[in-house]
Amino acid sequence: MTTQPTRTRGHFIVFEGGEGVGKSTQIAKLATYISATYPDLKVVQSREPGGTPAAEALRRIALDQDFVGLAPRAEALVFAAARGDHAYQVLRPALAQGACVILDRYVDSSIVYQGLARGLGAEEVEELSMWATESLIPDLVIVLDLDPAVGLSRVKTPDRLESEGLDFHHAVRRGFLERAAAHPDRFVVIDAAQDIDAVAEAVAQAVDKVLNVH
Repeated sequence: MTTQPTRTRGHFIVFEGGEGVGKSTQIAKLATYISATYPDLKVVQSREPGGTPAAEALRRIALDQDFVGLAPRAEALVFAAARGDHAYQVLRPALAQGACVILDRYVDSSIVYQGLARGLGAEEVEELSMWATESLIPDLVIVLDLDPAVGLSRVKTPDRLESEGLDFHHAVRRGFLERAAAHPDRFVVIDAAQDIDAVAEAVAQAVDKVLNVH
């Protein structure tokens, strides 16, 4: 499926990757960097699933261990429902106001986790998310790449998806790398095995290109 970005006045940056790759740390560092380097640019941070009361409630169904065994198609629908509310309530309004939105996971997580690792079909899951978000596409997707065994070793209290077997997480990693290779205009892959500051520098360089172009 080929989609075109919905044009907005703001900037939309998404962090993706497997478990334990350091997305939260890098999002915080990027927000600090943007605020210091581009002081006129408002920064909005959020996460998926989540970001609104309804989406946070759906997050519990998506990730809580109480729901082990949730049907894959139901899982995909839960993520899409949360994403649809989040895009409507938070993402689009912030972008319309010219903000720089930094998001922890978005459409590509569903394409990779449910479409590829769960075997539901990448195109089908992408179409579902495009319908839910009215085709809202990021300007930049930063994939933090790390050996799944290393990433999972960092997870202290695994949620339902983090508790999947190592084969599942290797499929997730392959999926993100395939997505990045297929869309080099929007994706950048960064080695998350580097030290935190080196990763942050690589992230800042990628983001500078987007902000300066726009």
